[in-house]
Order: sequence, then C-alpha cells, then structure tokens
Amino acid sequence: MSVVLSLLVLAAIVLLAGAVLQWRRGDRRKALLLVILALVAALNVGIWTIPDASGEAPVTKVDSSPA
Repeated sequence: MSVVLSLLVLAAIVLLAGAVLQWRRGDRRKALLLVILALVAALNVGIWTIPDASGEAPVTKVDSSPA
C-alpha cells in the first residue's frame, strides 16, 4: 500500500508541474483542472495517512490485516 501512496504523491507533483506548464502556455482552464486533480490526489494520500481519533492511520489497518 505504501508503494501506491508514494506513486500517488509523485503523480500529484507531476500534475502540479503540468499545471504550471499549461499556465505558462496560456491555457488557464487546463491548468486549473490539473491543480484540482493534484489536490484530490493529495487529499486521498492525506485521508489514508492521517491518524484517526484512536491514533491509527487507515493505511496501517490495511497493511496489518490478513489477506
């Protein structure tokens, strides 16, 4: 699961870089959509990694559950 989250973070960084390139080319709409997509990806990583009230992150629950 940590590999998936790492790839998602890298994808969010690439999406932000693409948004900057689109902004410089003048395509503001695509740039905004890329930023929104990067934020969604970052929020998904946050949801999986931020601990809940019990102090345990959902990603640790998935990694420790039997297959």
